[in-house]
Amino acid sequence: MSVYFDLLALSVYRGVFSRPVGNALLHAAKTLESNDPEPRIAAFGELAAVLAKQDALSSLLSALAKEVLSDESPLAVTAAAHQTLSAETAEAAKRDLTALYNAAVAVGEASASPLLPTIGNTPAEAPLDRPWGEQCEALSAWHATHGCGEFVFNTAFLWRNGSMKAVEHIDPIRLSDLKGYEQQQAAACDNTLAFLDGFPANNVLLYGDRGTGKSSTVKAILNEYADRELRMIEVPKEYLHELPDLTDRLAQLPMKFIIFIDDLSFSGNDDNFSALKAVLEGGLATRPQNVLIYATSNRRHLVRERFDDREGNEVHAADTVQESVSLSDRFGITLTYIHPDQRRFTEMIRLMAEDMDIHLTDDRIYDISQKLISGRGARSPRFARQYLIDLKHRLTEL
Repeated sequence: MSVYFDLLALSVYRGVFSRPVGNALLHAAKTLESNDPEPRIAAFGELAAVLAKQDALSSLLSALAKEVLSDESPLAVTAAAHQTLSAETAEAAKRDLTALYNAAVAVGEASASPLLPTIGNTPAEAPLDRPWGEQCEALSAWHATHGCGEFVFNTAFLWRNGSMKAVEHIDPIRLSDLKGYEQQQAAACDNTLAFLDGFPANNVLLYGDRGTGKSSTVKAILNEYADRELRMIEVPKEYLHELPDLTDRLAQLPMKFIIFIDDLSFSGNDDNFSALKAVLEGGLATRPQNVLIYATSNRRHLVRERFDDREGNEVHAADTVQESVSLSDRFGITLTYIHPDQRRFTEMIRLMAEDMDIHLTDDRIYDISQKLISGRGARSPRFARQYLIDLKHRLTEL
């Protein structure tokens, strides 16, 4: 049987065909036994173009291996959940891996023709550094450590329009970079560690003054615990009505997820309000045990209230007020971030300057704090960091 027909029979790893290299490989393999050079040249050109975009022309095997490792195959999901694959599915996975490996080798060898673009085939890295059909056990061990699906090679994602896109350039902020608010950060970390250790954990609302590090705390938590299979998905407010679809998908996976909602607030008639409220607590379908929601807001009650809401003509005005605060009550942990006092603000500036290797006298630090208060109107750690970044640049130029 040809390598093309072997590929058509894929079952466990059939999802590879929905990815660029796997799909192009299938088309190229189909032309191997054809006597017509035109479709082969076109298919091999398509495959070479896909590999060139990934800078992988030197190894079709490596590029295909990455798609195999990031496929949400039954083997990957089962292994990542530290469960045992049935004998029948394990045998099917072995057959699929053999078919994919053989097809990649055959296509790579065929590209040696002077009519075709050259496609290299240096071996992939472990756990697929040997003929793939022999690597099922090593592959299972790898997924048990690294997880499965698109979450293998990426830790942060953006959700919109029913799909996830990996964040390529993640903010590298670390908890050690954040000065002040140690109590709030410790509470958020303790909750996250309980979650990762399999204990019950709470959704978290971080609210307070602008520029105090609420969002940075959440991003730093991801950077701190990504090696423990923590993944983060940011959902913009306008897509909160899609939360049930997202949580249903995540519930099927063995990793732990934090859904991050930044700068959260609602108007009184916002449809997304009810969607988030139901997912947090109160809907018929409960939040999956492998999902938490961390949200930041400048508003304690998340909903913009007006005096009209309290003094309007509604018969049951108290019910309107209760509805407006009910969402924030559904976060099990609320962490408050307020602008620091003068003493603490100057200490933050000193610690930030030390991290940036900027040497300042106490008088200079005090002058900076006063300048920021008078010029920016707040003792904001964000403003201080921005000022020091600019100062570092100017000092470097001297």
